[in-house]
Amino acid sequence: MPPDSGVTAHGVRRSFGSVQAVADVDLVAAPGRVTALIGPNGSGKTTLLLMLAGLLAPDAGTISVAGFDPVTRTYQARARTGWMPDVFGTWDSLTAREVLTTVAAAYRISPDDAGRRAAELLDLVHLAELADEPAHVLSRGQKQRLGLARALVHDPEVLLLDEPASGLDPRSRVDLRVLLRRLAATGKTILVSSHVLTELDEMADDAVFISRGRTVAAEAIESAGESRRWRITALHHDVLVAHLAQAGVPYDVEPDGAEGVLVALSDDTEAAALLGDAVRAGVDVVSLAPAGGVLEQKYLALEEERR
Repeated sequence: MPPDSGVTAHGVRRSFGSVQAVADVDLVAAPGRVTALIGPNGSGKTTLLLMLAGLLAPDAGTISVAGFDPVTRTYQARARTGWMPDVFGTWDSLTAREVLTTVAAAYRISPDDAGRRAAELLDLVHLAELADEPAHVLSRGQKQRLGLARALVHDPEVLLLDEPASGLDPRSRVDLRVLLRRLAATGKTILVSSHVLTELDEMADDAVFISRGRTVAAEAIESAGESRRWRITALHHDVLVAHLAQAGVPYDVEPDGAEGVLVALSDDTEAAALLGDAVRAGVDVVSLAPAGGVLEQKYLALEEERR
């Protein structure tokens, strides 16, 4: 059997008639890490995930999931893949428990093991009290949690998650982050797409940015934050600006009359030094904080460069 090699895609393309949804994507998601797939609406994220899940065949390029090509080795790849689409779809008349045991049967899990696994997963996603309620009574957030449990039924090596936090309440979002980090720690490969970049900041190890169906950047989260914009405010805006100019610190004044000043800093140490210098110079600093998440800033910078 091939060794677990996570998820790779090279030169992947897919068109629907005259519309080229995925034009040229390269991607690597390593075992034991959470990889974020980031891009604007229409960038090809869902189409790419469908190809990785073996539900669409690429027009060109190569894909490997847990060491198998999902086109030529469909069963082997799918047996090792947990797929969670952005919209939960199932038979509404089935109970939450029956949804999981039915999916377990499709993976040839014995009825006794399926029942135990369903109970374990329903407890994991905090749906145990709704185990025997029909799926149609579940809220969108509850259906999302059931969708995650469904993806985990067969204990897959690879998890492909499309907008898993959509519709979740704040507590459930925290639980999701904790769960994904725990699963990654066991060696699973997790590829997650989301528009909520602040969520990804707290759970992802790596990021792949795509735009117009093409990979435009791929890097570790640590390196994505090497140069980060911070917002500094003071009681007297003009005094702050004068200090930064005298100290030779490049800055941008926030638009629309906002009182903050934006500066590019490499890390927390540089931020602390800037704050200390300002205070010693008599600047009444009110706040100094990142102007956004690491991924959000990287994404906005790439979009601006693309334009």
